[in-house]
Amino acid sequence: MHANSATLAFGSGYANAPMRIFLLDFKFKITIFMKKFEILEHKADLKIRTFGKDKKELFLNSMIGMFESARYEGEGQEIKREIKVSSIDLPSLLVDFLSEVLYLSEVNREAYYQLQFQKFTDKNLEGILLGKKLKRVGVIIKGVTYHDLDIHQKEDKTWEATILFDI
Repeated sequence: MHANSATLAFGSGYANAPMRIFLLDFKFKITIFMKKFEILEHKADLKIRTFGKDKKELFLNSMIGMFESARYEGEGQEIKREIKVSSIDLPSLLVDFLSEVLYLSEVNREAYYQLQFQKFTDKNLEGILLGKKLKRVGVIIKGVTYHDLDIHQKEDKTWEATILFDI
């Protein structure tokens, strides 16, 4: 922190005394946190919009949004589970990834909260899911749909997706 001072004299006032003003130069870093997802209004199903600074974060936040918006809760020791998904394009990869995560959750009775990427392209994803044994589910998700699916990069270079889940 640097302090610079300047002396100013005012022409009118209580005593015409000079005043000392200190100018402070603060150097600090501001970290802006992007929200991971938001729940959108839908009459019969669960619809979310997810956000990411890149495609990997978008996929991770889509998984987190799926579990958190349906109130899936885990407990106990951390579990690691391998995942590999291939698809024809990026939107299909997102649906197939979330469908595979949902399948693994149902079969193994687990809720996942993190993904360690080992490989990621617009058509392939490999990684390690981190989660816990399923304690409770608020709303059962039957499937991930292509209806109203949207995935795109915004002008600020961040990514956004809209996903509809059948409940």
